[in-house]
Amino acid sequence: MQSSDLGNREQGKIWHRKPAPAAQQGVIVNIIHSATGYHSKTIRFLNVAFDSSGDSLLAGDHQGNIYVFDLTGNRFSLVQRTMQACTALAFNLRRKTEYLVALADYSIKCFDTDTKELVSWMRGHDSSVSSISVHGSGRYAITTSTDTAQFWDLDTFQRKRKLNVRQSVGIQKVFFLPLSNTILSCFKDNSIFAWECDTLQCKYQLPTPIEGSMLHYKIFATTRDGRVLVTGGKSNHLHLWCLESKQLLRIIQMPTKVRAVRHLEFLPDSFDGGSNQVLGVLSQDNIMRFINIQTCKHLFDIGNHEEGISTAAISPNGRYIASVMQNGSLNIYSVQALTQEVNKPPPPLVKVVEDLSKDKLRASKLTMRVTSGRSERPWKSRGSKTQTRVLKPQVNTSLENKENELPDGLNKKRLQALLKGFGEYPAKYRMFVWRALLQLPENHLAFSSLIDKGVHSAFVHLKDEYPMKSRKLLRVLQRTLSALAHWSAIFGETPYIPLLAFPFVKLFQNNQLICFEVVATVIVNWCQHWFEYFPNPPVNVLSMVENILAHHDKELLQHLINCNVTSQLYAWPLLETLFSEILTREEWLKVFDNIFSNHPSYFLMMVAAYIVCSRAPLLHCNQTEDFEYFFHHRNNLDINVVIKEAYHLMEATPADIHPQRMLDDFIPLTKGQYPVFNKYPRFIVDYQTQERERIRQDEVEYLRERQLVHEIEAKAVQRKVEDEAWYRKQELLHEAEEQRRKILLQEEEKLADQRQRLAAVKRELKVKELQLLDAARRRFLKYQQDQRQMELKRLDDEIARKVSMRERETAATVQDVEVRQMELESQRQLFEQQLVKDQETVTQEVKGEIDASRRRADLEEHLVQRLIEVDRDEDRKAQVLAEESLAKADQKCIDTDWRIQALYKQRCDDLDREAHYEEIAKLLHDNRVKEAELLKAMKEEEDKRLLQEDPGGHQQKLFSKVENINSVSYSTFLC
Repeated sequence: MQSSDLGNREQGKIWHRKPAPAAQQGVIVNIIHSATGYHSKTIRFLNVAFDSSGDSLLAGDHQGNIYVFDLTGNRFSLVQRTMQACTALAFNLRRKTEYLVALADYSIKCFDTDTKELVSWMRGHDSSVSSISVHGSGRYAITTSTDTAQFWDLDTFQRKRKLNVRQSVGIQKVFFLPLSNTILSCFKDNSIFAWECDTLQCKYQLPTPIEGSMLHYKIFATTRDGRVLVTGGKSNHLHLWCLESKQLLRIIQMPTKVRAVRHLEFLPDSFDGGSNQVLGVLSQDNIMRFINIQTCKHLFDIGNHEEGISTAAISPNGRYIASVMQNGSLNIYSVQALTQEVNKPPPPLVKVVEDLSKDKLRASKLTMRVTSGRSERPWKSRGSKTQTRVLKPQVNTSLENKENELPDGLNKKRLQALLKGFGEYPAKYRMFVWRALLQLPENHLAFSSLIDKGVHSAFVHLKDEYPMKSRKLLRVLQRTLSALAHWSAIFGETPYIPLLAFPFVKLFQNNQLICFEVVATVIVNWCQHWFEYFPNPPVNVLSMVENILAHHDKELLQHLINCNVTSQLYAWPLLETLFSEILTREEWLKVFDNIFSNHPSYFLMMVAAYIVCSRAPLLHCNQTEDFEYFFHHRNNLDINVVIKEAYHLMEATPADIHPQRMLDDFIPLTKGQYPVFNKYPRFIVDYQTQERERIRQDEVEYLRERQLVHEIEAKAVQRKVEDEAWYRKQELLHEAEEQRRKILLQEEEKLADQRQRLAAVKRELKVKELQLLDAARRRFLKYQQDQRQMELKRLDDEIARKVSMRERETAATVQDVEVRQMELESQRQLFEQQLVKDQETVTQEVKGEIDASRRRADLEEHLVQRLIEVDRDEDRKAQVLAEESLAKADQKCIDTDWRIQALYKQRCDDLDREAHYEEIAKLLHDNRVKEAELLKAMKEEEDKRLLQEDPGGHQQKLFSKVENINSVSYSTFLC
């Protein structure tokens, strides 16, 4: 098995040698993606999807890398890195380079494979997207998750509708039906609804399956024509629904090994018109089995227990199957190789009719079992059953049958019978039949040695002679012609070889070995005796055609002779182009189906039949140009009539002029090495080769000499031009020098004149500058005088303002001092009155006490207690008085300090203010002296009173406290 590791490459070839899927169980290539590093690991692929053509494949891995594999061009490229795993892919949009990818973050992104840029980002799902279905037009898409399905417009990438269901029901899948405008929605409760795409109205609902066949639908698939729906789930049963009649067609029972179905997909066929018959069933054992849903025959399978399949996708053209394996790799299968055994013709069959009881008939009305034999479907019959037995072929076969036996189990007689019945081989199996009829040896080593010789010198400039749009087709044609020329020298000298080989090259451009061997086989067998008269056309072969035409239509031949039209004009264009100029592709393939299935002489009969069938228009042609145009362009002629006429000529031509007498039977190419082809005049070819080589050498020498002469002439011309340019440059330099000298003299004169004018202007400017300076000086002096006057005026105003402010402050201060003096005087008077009141009270109390002591001795203690209370009251009063005096003294000190500070600040401004402050200080000093005298008088008065009233000295202590308090108050007051 050929394996390809992507590694760190972003593009490259998928396979490096030609795949051989037939020898590798149908596997073309196994693709892995390994990451190299400290720990090497394999990056697993998760999803695959084909484009609408089926030749390109899109694959995504769990790291978010998206690759495009071009299976036709054998190229791959990394188109995107999404950095997160993808859950679904779609590559069949209307714009062929765009694709949809569903990511693990529940979003869907649209990218472009050419620009590798993000086209759109669609969000709306709350869970992982499991499938993406794209409408046949490519304009709409449906994305499905477990809880919702969303309908998107891919032109605007806007969501049009959203389908929500109850969590208990759940969505299995919502998808478009092919070739219709219908949407199918499948739910977890086995209900299936059909909706109109435009209006989203429900068209119908499929009925509930019959009893005993109930299974939980999980997997769905439809045929390409959208008529049949197949469902599966956790069972080995498959339900086939007819969507036109809305009924269950049949139930297919898979083998007992199948316990659950994981994936279903139909295998397309170009001959079934979309009603696909082959269904691929991926089961829980990771093996994908392909069955025929009509015959229930097991055709083939892919995958095994060691290399299981995780998921798979089939190309729309039915050529490839891409499967993601359990190990994370990607396998590409060839459907042609897988169906090679299935498409072999069956051995002879004998059918035996047997009677069956009615009970046996009822047992199998609907359910069918998948078998590996070739049994037919047990249709509903009335008492009969068809059985099949395989008969062994007889050992004693005739020699004729042995000659008709072809490779791969085909028989030439049967193919001819099939060809006569249908007129052509099936397009799907045509290449297979041709390879069997031509018995191609497939000599890989011999063909590789021819290819390794490179491009032949005769076809180096092929693109100039035959320009083509397709570079690939031109390259394959050039390689095929070069291989033919290396095989035999005659083909390098034959001018019509490209015309002869081109139709086969176009048909087999993807397999160059088969293309070369088909062309070589055609040349060896159907081009016999063509090169005997080289370089002239094969006169002997053309004479055979002319003899056939003379025998079957003498009138037409005589008309051609009368118009000077020879066989080189009416037969040779058909032979050298192999009818490719005058037939369409389908007609050409049909013709060569018959040519390859018959004797080589049939080819010449086809030429004669074409001319005979065209006798009506040819008889009306008289000019040579008309005949040339007729045999080089397509004409309105039924090719089936020509083929029948060729068979008629093959049978009705006499043996003496029959080409079969001159041409050998079909001889295939030998295996291992190709046969030697020397049926041509070698001396002419060798002479032409030598002459061409001599001419080529002479041409090379001539071209070399001409190139040398051209170089010498170019150098001489260049030298002459350089000399002329140098002389012209010198003359220009002299002229420029003289001109610049004159300009210099003129400029010097102008400069002297300008200097004189400049000196005069400078003098004038100097005078003006002095005048301006004088005016500016005078203006500045005036400005200074004005500023000084304004400053003096401002100072006068400030002095007047300060004087008035000082006078107002002095008057306010004098008033404050007078008011304070009056307050002190009133306080002194109030204090004296209070002292007098207190003295009288004390005197009365002392008198009362003396009277009491004289009357009773027991009242002395009571008196002491009363004195103590009185002392306490007095003490409190004295304390309150002292506190009031202290507070007032503090307030006065604070006010005095503030005034002193204010006076101190103002003292520096004016000497008059100091005088006023001295007066204020003097007044304050007098007040303090008076207060001190007052306090001293109050103290003396109190001492006297206390000595008179308290001889014992108890009250002396109280007055000492008061004295201390007063002294403190006085000291504080003085401060």
